[in-house]
Amino acid sequence: MNTSLESKNTISTAKEIVNNYKICNNCLGRLFKKLDNDIKNDKIGIKLRKFCNNNDEIDKKDCFLCSGLTNEINKFATLTINSLKKYEFDNFLVGSIIDEDIINKEKKLIDEYKLKHFESIRNELNREIGIILEKKLLRNVNFNDPTIMVIIDTQFDIVNLQVKSLYIYGRYKKFERGIPQTKGFCRICKGIGCKSCNYKGKLYEDSIEELISKELLRLSGGEDISFHGAGREDIDVKMLGNGRPFIIEVKNPKNRKINLNILKNQVNNNDKIQVSRLKFSDKNEIIKIKEMKYKKIYRVKIISDINFDMEKLKKAASSLRGKIIQQFTPTRVARRRANMIRDRKIYNIDIESINKNEATLKIETQSGTYIKELINGDDGKTKPSISELIGIPCNVKELDVISIKE
Repeated sequence: MNTSLESKNTISTAKEIVNNYKICNNCLGRLFKKLDNDIKNDKIGIKLRKFCNNNDEIDKKDCFLCSGLTNEINKFATLTINSLKKYEFDNFLVGSIIDEDIINKEKKLIDEYKLKHFESIRNELNREIGIILEKKLLRNVNFNDPTIMVIIDTQFDIVNLQVKSLYIYGRYKKFERGIPQTKGFCRICKGIGCKSCNYKGKLYEDSIEELISKELLRLSGGEDISFHGAGREDIDVKMLGNGRPFIIEVKNPKNRKINLNILKNQVNNNDKIQVSRLKFSDKNEIIKIKEMKYKKIYRVKIISDINFDMEKLKKAASSLRGKIIQQFTPTRVARRRANMIRDRKIYNIDIESINKNEATLKIETQSGTYIKELINGDDGKTKPSISELIGIPCNVKELDVISIKE
């Protein structure tokens, strides 16, 4: 079957449409768009009307199908440009919300005349607005991974922006105990503020997340952040050495080309934390740092009610080197961890010092090892443990992460 604009079948169908409906040239052309993608819809409509010997001039605002919507493309482009003024972006994509009445009319015509070579009015609006924006903004449309997705509500003349998050990788050190990795809301008021939390809405004064995000939000003009760490240390544990990898995600950023040296210097202007190795990243690297199995080295100060026996401690350390221990979910995290036995490898243990009932150990372990339970045994849930091997109960007095190996 001949499916060109000049075919008898096409002309016959077009003739029926223009005789039965008041339809503008633009909409007429769009119903047959794929028969000639090289020219604009209104030009296709003019050609078809000529083939049909129909010289009617239907104003777009009187069009049965679009009711003048296709005449508002320049207006929507201007609205979009104004909405984008405060944002830095490399590329964009346009989407639109069309009045349901217009969508239903379009479907009616397509079904009634069994049209197969049409272009939807939504597709036309998106394309034509995109062409105008490319010329005026000097930015390209990107269909795969746009920096900003523009959604135009054509019924209410509203432009909504879906802005791609900004991702920054780095490593943080924590020099002060009592600082959690992420902000924790008050369990009673859920962040609103109450007497229990001194009307702050959160459990702790600071967090790694907040200490980094305060300056980052200022520089980026973002609305909120999400913090993604490569694991986390307990609140009473220092994070030293080369620092813990993290990615901080800025949501709805207005500024994307921020100076990372300025960010680093501003964040590091305190005695609590320090960040380093900052670089721009992406969503995929979050998965990478979450899935990587880092070896970790800890310095742990242990204490007992009884003086330590040097030989017993040395023997215990020696017996654990290169061994696999079994750790059932610790009592202290049972509420938020699945109950299961975890096999973890202890690569090395060195005894750095012993002073009566205190000792300092350096321990290198597989990622995910519970160090406090390795020391105290957690009532037999970790086997073997230092306490079990030396025959006396002992606990962690201080714990520091001194290296996270990639």
